[in-house]
Amino acid sequence: MKIIVTGGLGFIGSNFCRYIVNKYKQYKIYNIDSLSYAGNKDNLKDIVKMPNYYFFKINICDKKKLEEVIKKIVPDCIINFAAETHVDRSILDPQAFIKTDVIGTFNILELSRKYKVKKMIHISTDEVYGSITKGSFSETDKLDPTSPYSASKASADLLILSYIKTYNFPAIIVRPTNNYGPYQFPEKLIPLMITNAIEGKKLPVYGKGLNVRDWLYVEDTVCAIDKILHKGKLGQIYNISSKNELKNIVVVKKILKLLNVSEKQIEFVKDRLAHDLRYSVNPKKVFKLGFIPKYNFDEGIKLTVDWYKKNVWWWKKLKTKPEFKNFYKKQYK
Repeated sequence: MKIIVTGGLGFIGSNFCRYIVNKYKQYKIYNIDSLSYAGNKDNLKDIVKMPNYYFFKINICDKKKLEEVIKKIVPDCIINFAAETHVDRSILDPQAFIKTDVIGTFNILELSRKYKVKKMIHISTDEVYGSITKGSFSETDKLDPTSPYSASKASADLLILSYIKTYNFPAIIVRPTNNYGPYQFPEKLIPLMITNAIEGKKLPVYGKGLNVRDWLYVEDTVCAIDKILHKGKLGQIYNISSKNELKNIVVVKKILKLLNVSEKQIEFVKDRLAHDLRYSVNPKKVFKLGFIPKYNFDEGIKLTVDWYKKNVWWWKKLKTKPEFKNFYKKQYK
């Protein structure tokens, strides 16, 4: 099988590439990534010389260059991880999210249709449903995005669904909950809390930290996508969750306990604009494909903390870059 992975040097994409390249030696993986601030060659330095892995530095918004690669490879499947994903950045600069998440997805759709790609798997997010007080969203529930980020992902989802209906386009949409684990850019909650705690810095927590997220260890996510790749039904949407719902403040305190750091380092800051209170999705459809989450949160967060402790070389230089420092200064001033 020939698979194009877009955004394969980002967090989830790189974990997926490593997993697939090692598990399916007969598959060829073509990684397309623009190397934006969150794309990092270090994420896959351990597999770059593997004979079934190939890399192309291309932005999915560059339709001409994207077409050159798709035309040359004519893949069996395109898995689209490429996206702007940070809610806070979307509030500061929505345009970048519309460009990548909507126009970039449109380019993939059009070129997949032109070259008769057999399957496209689009990685969306649980945030497209918006907040829910009780119960969990199913795949058929209406979309109610709050931030420019979630709105851009919902727009891409609706565009894909229109292609499925209009052109009988062979696509699957995947909506995972909040991911965490190795190689996550340190602007996101969990790696930011871990690295700030290690550095002896304050840990900025929005509001009182009462917002609830459903935490999914990245290895579980890629295993679920593997199931969807091989067993998922075209035209369907699949929620991915391991049902590990926790308040943000509970997550932060668990991290501090693992690092033996005082809770005095926590600093409550002004809440995010339109901050959704709770995300929750029902994953029964993906469970029916045979996906079983391997990690509960306590297991996953320990593995994650240990990885960041052992790989200071990886995240330390990222936190010194202007892309991180300037954003951090604006967001938590």
